[in-house]
Amino acid sequence: MVAKISLGSSLYGAIVYNGEKINKEKGRVLDTNKIYNDGSGNIDIHRAFEDFKRWMPQHTKAEKTMMHISLNPHPDDCLSEMQYTQLAHEYMEKMGFAEMPYIIVKHADIDRHHIHIVALRVRPDGSCISDKNNFYRSKEITRELERKYGLHTAERQKITPDMPIKKIDPSGDIKRQVANTVKMVGMRYKFQTIGEYNAILGLYNIRCEQTDGRVNGREYHGLVYFAIDDNGKTIASPFKASRLGKFASRTAIDGRMERAKDKIDIRPTRQAVSEAMAESSGKDDFIAKLKERNIDLILRYTDTGRIYGATFIDHNTGTVLNGWRLGKEFSANSLEKWFTAGEKPSVIPVAPDVQQGQPQPDMQSTPDTRQPPQDNSQSGNSQSSTTSGGQNTTGSGSATSQSQPFSQPQSRTRQNNSSAYDDVPTLPGLDLFQTGPGFDPQEEAFYRELQRRRKKKRRGPKL
Repeated sequence: MVAKISLGSSLYGAIVYNGEKINKEKGRVLDTNKIYNDGSGNIDIHRAFEDFKRWMPQHTKAEKTMMHISLNPHPDDCLSEMQYTQLAHEYMEKMGFAEMPYIIVKHADIDRHHIHIVALRVRPDGSCISDKNNFYRSKEITRELERKYGLHTAERQKITPDMPIKKIDPSGDIKRQVANTVKMVGMRYKFQTIGEYNAILGLYNIRCEQTDGRVNGREYHGLVYFAIDDNGKTIASPFKASRLGKFASRTAIDGRMERAKDKIDIRPTRQAVSEAMAESSGKDDFIAKLKERNIDLILRYTDTGRIYGATFIDHNTGTVLNGWRLGKEFSANSLEKWFTAGEKPSVIPVAPDVQQGQPQPDMQSTPDTRQPPQDNSQSGNSQSSTTSGGQNTTGSGSATSQSQPFSQPQSRTRQNNSSAYDDVPTLPGLDLFQTGPGFDPQEEAFYRELQRRRKKKRRGPKL
């Protein structure tokens, strides 16, 4: 049995919260202590509040005058209303509230029935019942009641990477389940975007949303997590990342995505997906073949039923990859054409030096037949090129190869770092007219002047 305790100053708000559950037929008053109870199971919110006020002293230094408790037995513990009532009274007595006014309400808004207790913690003389060591006292009391009534014990499990991940169970502790799932997903899977992160969370009925804004002139960037059902509908109040732990924060997730760029190797996943595609005749067959290889395919559809997103989750390697990262033939557009028009994409073999976590190049373009000699001493003449988007792609002698840009202006060299074909023997003297960034004295002078100004700005004006 799990007990959750919160202290507050709004007694009326706590009564209204439980009263609304009763009015919606999702709750029932089981019993009261020193508060009027007509025995119908209903509650008159105004009268209950007035009864509590009778016990409130006119003067007190306590700011948090009320306590709201929820007692949550294990889902397998089937208790009668009389047993719930007895548990609540014994718990309150051992917590030191035997002479204080309180209301016991049973909640049935989720499959796991539980009870809420609203109690006053300020005595008529103005003194307040201490909340010191509330957590430890409450834990000892719940363990004692578990033994007395033969209830299941509530033991916190240690999270390990090899623990099986399960879907959210609405009848259990949703917050704890969301926190555990988010932690295990972060330990086990590598992803590079929030979309890929949501794809793996969605398998376990969790959705994550980014929150960005400005409060009092300061920007904030965070994450909010939702527990959902199989249809994507929210089943509980959302949880801010700060309520789950640092591992769920925007900073932690952004860090994981950044580190994953250097860790992901797409080759095993692409090989498995290629084999499944070659053996498949359509959508259902393709998904089944992927399942056999322990890979999930998550498809996202528009309102008109068109596929606009495809994500592959490889549970063998722990990688989550949008289709375009594996290659053009695995993108959402290619899969849409295959599944609806029967235009099955041709699978391209995996390149041996494919970059980690980056999209495959379009290898169907006509290659340049010229093969420049390789010079291992020139780092600028490697076969790896940089696309306009800043992502590394690999080509074997492709005519679209470009030289690597300089990383820092101050580290510019005088070495002519041009195209991969500059080393091809030509007529004598023509090397004077080769195109490329080369060395420009005026440009070098400009960067030196820029560097001098930056240093001067850092030092500040002379006094």
